[in-house]
Amino acid sequence: MSASVDVRQETAELLDRLGVARAAWTGGDMASFSPVSGEPIAQVTTASAADANAAIDAAHEAFKAWRLVPAPRRGELVRLLGEELRAAKADLGRLVSIEAGKIASEGLGEVQEMIDICDFAVGLSRQLYGLTIATERPGHRMMETWHPLGVVGIISAFNFPVAVWSWNAALALVAGNSIVWKPSEKTPLTGLASQAILERALARFGDAPKHLSQVLIGDRAVGEALVDHEKVALVSATGSTRMGREVGPRLAKRFARSILELGGNNAGIVCPSADLDMALRAVAFGAMGTAGQRCTTLRRLFVHDSVYDQLVPRLKKAYESVSVGNPLETSALVGPLIDKQAFEGMQKALAA
Repeated sequence: MSASVDVRQETAELLDRLGVARAAWTGGDMASFSPVSGEPIAQVTTASAADANAAIDAAHEAFKAWRLVPAPRRGELVRLLGEELRAAKADLGRLVSIEAGKIASEGLGEVQEMIDICDFAVGLSRQLYGLTIATERPGHRMMETWHPLGVVGIISAFNFPVAVWSWNAALALVAGNSIVWKPSEKTPLTGLASQAILERALARFGDAPKHLSQVLIGDRAVGEALVDHEKVALVSATGSTRMGREVGPRLAKRFARSILELGGNNAGIVCPSADLDMALRAVAFGAMGTAGQRCTTLRRLFVHDSVYDQLVPRLKKAYESVSVGNPLETSALVGPLIDKQAFEGMQKALAA
């Protein structure tokens, strides 16, 4: 997919405006590519397993201080993060389009999801309630209190490169935890940018402990360090079912907690009573959004024979009318797949 936009130059300008230090994305050992043009747009520095272990130890020290901060005060940090995200929405959304290939509305929409979870988490910071429970003993009661967990590891995927982090980070921070994030190797720049935005919020907050939030760019070894380290109390991992089958048992072995958001094989069912106009829109959006690279992507459709002839021809026309193109320059509804491996996987699925 050709691009007349100078993707590398625009990426550099965006990263500068977002506050990412040039040393973080120049001269490193791993290239970041844009699926829009296929060209390398940055050279990031990767972390080793030893670096990950050191970061986790530092995060644990931050946790010991952060857990003592009153929850509404912790919520103030997330409120500030929401403000910084609002100010950076256009730039971060554009960077998502460049690095993940999302169309403009999806790139901006993902940043809006980050803002929305911040709003939710701020309210939650004043609602960490516990039950007061009556007992059979006179003059006695039991009280439920929720305690922070510790270091929360976040492993995210390329298809939602920033929103998934924010969903976990905002809630973890208001609950009194520190966070260590491994973004996808396919979208490291949006991870660095999100961390830079949080660091601005931390500077405004004033007295948060150092290493409260860290980003580690790296391969499988970094993810394994998060999964296996005894000081990581919870790992939230987004990825394939294969990954989940490996991560889940390893966390369970040491009695750590897991949140696994894995691949799907989602089906739609259209019944005789369905609103076919709504069904058509839902099927098209569910199947084509994010170029079909979501865990919630619609892959199978079951249509009742009484409405089959009404729906399927209309669905074919919808597919024929959808524009596929460069999300940086056109109003295309479908952008590129993330990389060659994704394209080959799609071709294999179509041939099966």
